[in-house]
This record gives sequence, C-alpha cells and structure tokens, in this order.
Amino acid sequence: MPDSNLRLDALSPARLGEIRRGVEKESLRALPNGQLALTPHPLSLGAALTHPSITTDFSESQLELVTGAHVRVEDCVDELQQLHQYVYRNLAKEGKEMLWVSSMPCDLPADETIPIGRYGSSHVGRAKSVYRMGLGHRYGRRMQTISGIHYNWSLPGLRSEDYFGLIRNFRRQAFLLLYLFGASPVLSPTFVTGRKHGLQKLSPKALYLPYATSLRMGRLGYQSDAQASLAVSYNSLEGYAASLHEALVQPYPAYEAIGIRNPGGDYNQLSDTLLQIENEFYGTIRPKRTIHTGERPLHALRERGVEYVEVRLMDLDPFEELGINAQTMRFLDVFLLHCLVTDSPTDTPAEVAEIQYNQHQTASAGRQPGLLLKRDGAEVTLQSWGAELLAQCRPVALALDAAHQSHAYSEALDMAEQRLQHPDLTPSARVLAALKEHHENSFLHFGLLQSANTQARLMALPWGSEQQARLDAASQKSLQDQTAIELAEDESFEEFRQAYVSEARLGL
Repeated sequence: MPDSNLRLDALSPARLGEIRRGVEKESLRALPNGQLALTPHPLSLGAALTHPSITTDFSESQLELVTGAHVRVEDCVDELQQLHQYVYRNLAKEGKEMLWVSSMPCDLPADETIPIGRYGSSHVGRAKSVYRMGLGHRYGRRMQTISGIHYNWSLPGLRSEDYFGLIRNFRRQAFLLLYLFGASPVLSPTFVTGRKHGLQKLSPKALYLPYATSLRMGRLGYQSDAQASLAVSYNSLEGYAASLHEALVQPYPAYEAIGIRNPGGDYNQLSDTLLQIENEFYGTIRPKRTIHTGERPLHALRERGVEYVEVRLMDLDPFEELGINAQTMRFLDVFLLHCLVTDSPTDTPAEVAEIQYNQHQTASAGRQPGLLLKRDGAEVTLQSWGAELLAQCRPVALALDAAHQSHAYSEALDMAEQRLQHPDLTPSARVLAALKEHHENSFLHFGLLQSANTQARLMALPWGSEQQARLDAASQKSLQDQTAIELAEDESFEEFRQAYVSEARLGL
C-alpha cells in the first residue's frame, strides 16, 4: 500500500505559495482558406530542436509554445502571451498564416502529405524525426495533428509516492475536467477521411456528437488499440517504471512487420517495440522529471523520482486568446491540490476499466442529461459525482485564497459550479451554439473566424522593442546551438539509435 497522503492542514500558506505551474500549448499553422500550412517551421522562430520556448510537436506545421515554471499564475499567463505575440508578429512578416485556435485540426490534406517535424542533421534531430515517422506509420498522421494544452504542476518537497497518489485520484476524477473544459465536440470531415467514426453530420463542413465535450480525448483522438493492451500501474514509481520498461523492450508483432527501415534504407521508426520511446505512451496525466542531455525519461524517473506532473487532457479553448486563461489555471491548481490531499487507495484492473469507460462516456456525451458513469461497480450520474467533487474542493480553494490573499481560487471554483449546473456555459456547448448561430454549422468557418479574431487581438496588444530583441536573441542562439550539436557528431546514426533505444539506458 502507498504511504498515507498529505493533509491540507499540514500545508502552510507559505508552502501553498510555492506551487509552480507551466504550460505547453500546441497549435497548427493554417492558411487563410482553412487549409493546413505545409511550409517549414519559420526560420525566424529559431531552431525547433534547441529553442527552449518555441518548438514543434508532431508536425512541421504544429507549433508548440513552452513557458517556464512560475510561482504566480499571472506570470505564467504573461509569458504565454508574449510567446504568442512574438509568433504572430513573425508569421505576419512572412505571409498570411495564422494559428488555428481549436484542438481538432483545420482542413487536412492526404495523410502522407502532412509534414512531420524536421530538426536538422544531428543524430538527436534525426531521431526526433524518425520517431514521428514511426507515429505516422503506427497511428496515421492525422491523429497526431490534434492539438492541446499540457499543464505542468509541482509542489516542491513532495515525494514520488505523493505524486502517484495525486495521479491515481486525478485519473479517477478526470471526467470532471473533460466536462468543464472540453472544447472539441465537432470536427472537420477531412480528419476522418476513410475511417469509421460513428459521428453525426452537422453540415457538409462538420461532424459532431450532440452532447460531446472532447472528441480529442475520445475514441477518435489519442487512442491506440496496441496501447490498450498495456496494464500500466500507478500504485508506485517502481510499478509504473516496470510497466513502461516492458513496453519499451518487448517487440510488438504489428510494428515488427513495419520494420525499422524500409527496403530503400530509410528509417520507418526508432524501434519495433510497443512503445518507441516513453513519450509515445498516451495518458491523461504523466509523472515527469527533467532529463539530462541524452538521458532517457524513464532512467531520470528511476534515478531521481517524480519532479512534477503533466496534465494532458486540456483542450484549446477557442474563445480564449491563449487557449487557456488564468481562471482555468487556478481551477486546475485547486483540482490537483485536492487530488493530492485526498485519500488515494491503490487502483485495481476493475477500477482502471471504469476510468477508461468514464473518459469515453464524458468525451462523447458528457452534457447528456442524466449521463451515468461507473464508480466502485455502481452507476452514478456525472452531475451528482461532479457536485460532490466540487464541494470537496471548497476548503482547498479557500486555503489557496488565504495563501495568495485573494478570492481568485474561490471564484474559479464558482465558475466550475456554474458550468456543472448549466451545461450551456461549457466551452463545448458554446462551440456548437456559435456554429449554429453564426457559421451555418461550418466548423471551418468557425475556426477561421476565431483564429483571425484571435490573431488581430494579439497583434493589437502593446509590444516593446525589448521584448522583440530578447526573443530574437533566443531564436538566434537556438540556431547556433543546433549547428554546434551537428558539428559534434562522431558516430553513425545507426550506432546512436541502437544505443539510445537499448534496455541498458532505461535504468533499473
């Protein structure tokens, strides 16, 4: 059994003031006609391989903006805003591209036309591209163009056992976040071309489910039949590490059939195991540890324990200029702290199955009146369970208010209670209402207008020469750093690949 968890009354206001949060926000680059931009990552934004704040995710067309870890929510928002302003200004200099503000992608070309990320000629850069090539072979490139927000959260001084207790509770209760913040109830038909999807036709330009909250987190999103066979344990660091270790070293027949290289000698994937690398494991939340250069994430976790958690289920809110706002961040702080200080029994295979069921039910039909979820073998309505959780969060919000001498955390909880009681206030309902009222039910038209308006508002904000110079310098330095890495190679890429994916690098 895990050690007993922390108690809220054991955390002083000073300690609660040490909570740190950071954001990783993905966005596709799109053209004014709503098509995916197929141009390379803009050189003016630096090198995606080495820039600390501006990189790419799966696709060359998919920007990822990364803030540092901040003690103050306002500072996190400020940094994210400045990164957006810088990107928009550089895109405006180079053409008419914009950032697509929805999690579900803009109109997509044929799967093989979607450009995977390119990171230069260094071994580590090539490995990142080969890994993405493997994702394309395994899951299709369209699935990888979904964008989201990752919320990185830590409270210094916690043990790995504390974080795993938080993670278990988070997974049990994550349905509530999908209901409150899901913003992807509709998508472009180009996303599911040639696939069985089970969606309803809203218009020739949109497919949807009427009560969906987050199609991104449902069966059409980050799902994998292969990974469904993974029985990952969250009951301890050792159990979690052993589960991932197995998936990283055992060949998987379907991926063996793909092969490491094609007959022409080009690489298809980094390895033929169930997971090529740790990041391929999909989940709503991950334990994380900052890695050293060349170190495997699993080795870092085993050696130095959990440093923070990465919340991975947040959709981009298309009504927010940055995809997320300070109030949402504060609610996440309340929710995560509640998960930390509440009893967290070990999970069981039966409970893990219920968690998966609840995620799919909420993603596809979370706003359906009377929707039933499963808890401890019994049925319970989403509304009643959600109300129970929010009531339990009230003391946490008050403690955070006291630590920050404000009412902002209680106000964030009030917002969540309003959305629970009034489903039409949720982002997913607002998206569908906007489509109906202003866009003739066209997801493309909605996304284009929201993206253009967001761009205009951020471009109109004050911007100083000092901010421009600082971010220009970071972009220039990243290009120099990439060149230095490329000049330092002394082994073949195949030797590098074999060493990197070797079992010895995973630690024990």
